[in-house]
Amino acid sequence: MNDANKLFDLDGFDQSILAALAEDGRMSITDLAARIGLSKSPTQARLRRLEKSGIIMGYRALLDPISLGLDHVAFVEVRLTDTRESALRAFNAAIQAVPEIEQAHMIAGNFDYLLKVRTRDMAQYRSFLAEVVSSLPHVAATSTFVAMEAVKEVMLPGLD
Repeated sequence: MNDANKLFDLDGFDQSILAALAEDGRMSITDLAARIGLSKSPTQARLRRLEKSGIIMGYRALLDPISLGLDHVAFVEVRLTDTRESALRAFNAAIQAVPEIEQAHMIAGNFDYLLKVRTRDMAQYRSFLAEVVSSLPHVAATSTFVAMEAVKEVMLPGLD
């Protein structure tokens, strides 16, 4: 199955499985089968296929970062000194090990990467920027935008 066409190769039952598990990843196979209108065996076979294909990447608990004291969110534009493939690979590898970076996107525009960074407060962010982000491979400059409020944050939009 071609990666670009994965979503389009899913039938209604597959999409129902994904929607149900996105809502409750701890749902039993019996409850899942009842919810989508199939018996247990074909539901389980479809679930295994979705997992094996990589469409379902895993299962995890969603944690509330605010309750954990991580309510400072900053978006950081990063410009690199070098954008050759080896430099991009080095930067990509380095950010994988940084837990404060929740998301990282390579951007086509006036800067190279946009990072979503979550810390306890501005003081921790300032230290993080100076000690961690600035020391990442090939970083030339950064610009920070602090989020005042999360208006919408979802893991995956609905499949309807």
